[in-house]
Amino acid sequence: MPLNETKRACIRNYNMDYEIKQQDKFKFIEEGEGEPLLLLHGLFGALSNFADLVEHFRGKYKVIVPLLPLFELDIFHTTVGGLQKHVHKFIELRGYNNIHLLGNSLGGHVALVHVLKQPEKIKSLILTGSSGLFENGMGDSYPKRGDYEYIKKKTQVTFYDPATATKELVDEVFEITNNRIKVIKIISLAKSAIRNNLGEEISGIKQPTLLIWGNNDSITPPFVGQEFNKLIPNSELHFIDKCGHAPMMEVPGEFNQILETFLDKLKAPAATLA
Repeated sequence: MPLNETKRACIRNYNMDYEIKQQDKFKFIEEGEGEPLLLLHGLFGALSNFADLVEHFRGKYKVIVPLLPLFELDIFHTTVGGLQKHVHKFIELRGYNNIHLLGNSLGGHVALVHVLKQPEKIKSLILTGSSGLFENGMGDSYPKRGDYEYIKKKTQVTFYDPATATKELVDEVFEITNNRIKVIKIISLAKSAIRNNLGEEISGIKQPTLLIWGNNDSITPPFVGQEFNKLIPNSELHFIDKCGHAPMMEVPGEFNQILETFLDKLKAPAATLA
C-alpha cells in the first residue's frame, strides 16, 4: 500500500520539524538513509523525546520513531505484548532489516520482548532506563486526575534536573492523566509491565546489547542496569552521572556519543564488544 504522508509535526523545543508519515494504521517519523535505527518511546513518551537523537544520527542511519498506540488499542491488547505485536507488524510492513532497536522505559521492555520473540531482523539492542526486571512507575500511587501539582512533581522525578520537565511536558502528561480512558490504559500498561517480568529469559538474547543508564534514575535505579548487564551475555553498561530516567533527553550529547561509539564498533569486520 502506498505511503500516505498526511501531516507535519513540530518536535518540542526545536526550530526544525519532521514529517509524521502514515502507512495503514501506523504513524511514524523516518529520517535519513542507512541501517535502520528504530526508537521506541515509553509510557508517557512521545516522538519529541528523541529529537536530539534523530538529528544526530539521521546523517548515517535511517532513524525511525513509530508512534506507539498507547491509547488506541482495545483494553485487552493494551499490554506490553500488544505493543510488541504492533511493532512487529510495523517492521514487517516497512520491510526493515539489520535493525538497531532502541527503547526507553516501557519502550525498552517492548524491545526486549520483540528481540526474544522475533530476533531475526535485529542487529543490536539498546536499552536506556528499561523496564522488564523492575520499575517504580509513577511512584507509590496511580496518577491523580485533576491534580496539576502532583503530576508536575511526578514528571520532575523522571529527571535529575527538575527543570528538564518543562511546562509543555507537564501539560502533556497532565492532559493524559486527566482523561479517564487514558488513565485506565496507563494502569493496564503499568500492570502488564510488572506482570511481564522477563527474569532470566533475557539470558537468551544473542544480539550485541548497549545499556545506557542514569546514575540518578529513581524509576529503574542503577541496580536494574547492572542486573540487565549480568543477564544479557553480550552486553556493555554505561552510567551517566547527574542523569535520571531519560538520558537521551537530559544529557543528549553524552548519550549520543556512547551510542555512536557502540554502533561504530558494529560496523567493523568481525565486530565484538569489549
